[in-house]
Amino acid sequence: MEMAEEDNSGEEYPNEIHDYLSAFEKSLGSVDDMLKTMMSVSRSELLEKLDPLEQAKLDLVSAYTLNSMFWVYLATQGINPKEHPVKQELERIRTYMNRVKEITDKKMASKLDKGAAARFVRNALWEPKPENNPKVKAAKAKKRKTN
Repeated sequence: MEMAEEDNSGEEYPNEIHDYLSAFEKSLGSVDDMLKTMMSVSRSELLEKLDPLEQAKLDLVSAYTLNSMFWVYLATQGINPKEHPVKQELERIRTYMNRVKEITDKKMASKLDKGAAARFVRNALWEPKPENNPKVKAAKAKKRKTN
């Protein structure tokens, strides 16, 4: 994927966009490498190793990635992707991604131990009985001395 100053058809492009094109080419190389890595393992092999929630995450990320790449393709063809059904598909996938995130967050949230919570509240609200209170004891002792 070596990029030259001119593309294969002989058309030149402005020097101002050279850095952008280089970054784009590098990003495409990264995507290509990731796709090759993902495709090197069979889907059934990969899914065997994952629990259902992880499988859902993988499916959603895959669908989102493919639709995002299609979005970019449409843009390169001069088609406004915001007016194409791919936009609704990306929103639908994003909705499911949020649902999976909520499920994951609920799983990770600590469980409330009601007994421990009740003891904590009871002890936080504890007030000493008058006979255990040092001020009350001192007052009672003073009364006894004066009597």
